[in-house]
Amino acid sequence: RGVLHLQDSEGIADLGLPRWQLTSCLAVVIVVLYFSLWKGVKTSGKVVWITATMPYVVLTVLLLRGVTLPGAMDGIKAYLSVDFRRLCEPQVWIDAATQICFSLGVGFGVLIAFSSYNKFSNNCYRDAIITSSINSLTSFFSGFVIFSFLGYMSHKHSVPLDKVATDGPGLVFIIYPEAIATLPGSSVWAVIFFIMLLTLGIDSAMGGMESVITGLMDEFKFLHKHRELFTLFIVVSTFLISLFCVTNGGIYVFTLLDHYAAGTSILFGVLIEAIGIAWFYGVDRFSDDIEEMIGQRPSLYWRLCWKFVSPCFLLFMVVVSFVTFNPPNYGTYTFPVWANMIGWCLAISSMTMVPLYAIYKMCTLPGKFCDRLAYAITPEHEHHLVDNGEVRRFTLQHWMVI
Repeated sequence: RGVLHLQDSEGIADLGLPRWQLTSCLAVVIVVLYFSLWKGVKTSGKVVWITATMPYVVLTVLLLRGVTLPGAMDGIKAYLSVDFRRLCEPQVWIDAATQICFSLGVGFGVLIAFSSYNKFSNNCYRDAIITSSINSLTSFFSGFVIFSFLGYMSHKHSVPLDKVATDGPGLVFIIYPEAIATLPGSSVWAVIFFIMLLTLGIDSAMGGMESVITGLMDEFKFLHKHRELFTLFIVVSTFLISLFCVTNGGIYVFTLLDHYAAGTSILFGVLIEAIGIAWFYGVDRFSDDIEEMIGQRPSLYWRLCWKFVSPCFLLFMVVVSFVTFNPPNYGTYTFPVWANMIGWCLAISSMTMVPLYAIYKMCTLPGKFCDRLAYAITPEHEHHLVDNGEVRRFTLQHWMVI
């Protein structure tokens, strides 16, 4: 009520004007983002030293404080107790896959954008193992921090832990701050906690924006000369769009975006990437490229994962996410049909780019249909082979090789 002023909105159809307090905070974040990104990796690489390490320091401090609270051990025991029957629920797998995509940045273009600045001989295999391992360990570690405080809240209010625990923004902005507010020196703990949230948010936004900036600059070379202006255009555009989220009913817009914008569509995007690399480009060619880069060919395990395991798992997740879809809600508020239609348009907007671009390429390439198809599914550096009638993608050997 104090921050969101949700009581002044009757729903997503009654957003109201942007609130100046939240707009001011948003403007500060946008300014920080601009000066972190305007010089490219020269500036963002230095900022990351702070934004990436700060959360680990704060999490460690909060854990040391959390485990000393009454009821913390009960929360940690609940965290470590596993109900394997939940693995039969498809939503658990969808949430897990989506979370991995979010935390690693898979499908958003972030990894591709930042890796494009690496040297050709950079050990991408080592980086992939380290990054994914640290990501999973960080999630596991932060669980102890969260559940120690949830156990404390459960003990303090004498209610079951599952009644205290929640997900989404409620955990971060309601449950956790309430727990911190009951501690001695609560103001200090609150400042530390929200500094951590700020650095996490800026870190994520930097990655997302850099992927857009790098991708467009690589496509349109003239933008390289105007990096600062183009970055300013991107952050200002983001600011203007974000104003919908800082209105009285902004949390409804946020919930709609959170539910639709990057769930199924991200899984679909990663599925297309996996199929494009493993099947059309070819696992053998991809392995040759990696061997040329790092001097070591990927093992059979990785090639089988790229060719079969990952695409099958992702395809299953995409299908299940469509079949088991549930419309979003915020508390007791149910979104109207037109809002859900807008949400689906947002979700489909990125997925439709794949068939639309495929149709565009087929229409712009020369020759008959078979020639166009051959050019479309063949890497550009092999187009001379297609000119000579040698189309590897039209042979069974290409599709069967691992």
